[in-house]
Amino acid sequence: MQPAEIRAQLTTVFREVFRQPALEIRDEMTAADVTSWDSLAHLTLIFATEDRFGVRFSTREVQGLRSVGDLVLLIDRKTRG
Repeated sequence: MQPAEIRAQLTTVFREVFRQPALEIRDEMTAADVTSWDSLAHLTLIFATEDRFGVRFSTREVQGLRSVGDLVLLIDRKTRG
């Protein structure tokens, strides 16, 4: 799966989790950029992402995420095997 395809699917996840149909993600985006992105929403986002991409993240991997770009790279790594 190419990073552009990951971003497209991840955009759908973000829109569903945050209930913002027009939300556009950017690699540099962080929780500070989305008003409803609190700790509970973060967990929901992680679980929804795992479900969408058929992957599982370790606690250490989740704690290391600093931006949407980090999440895209992590998904890329996990889906490439």
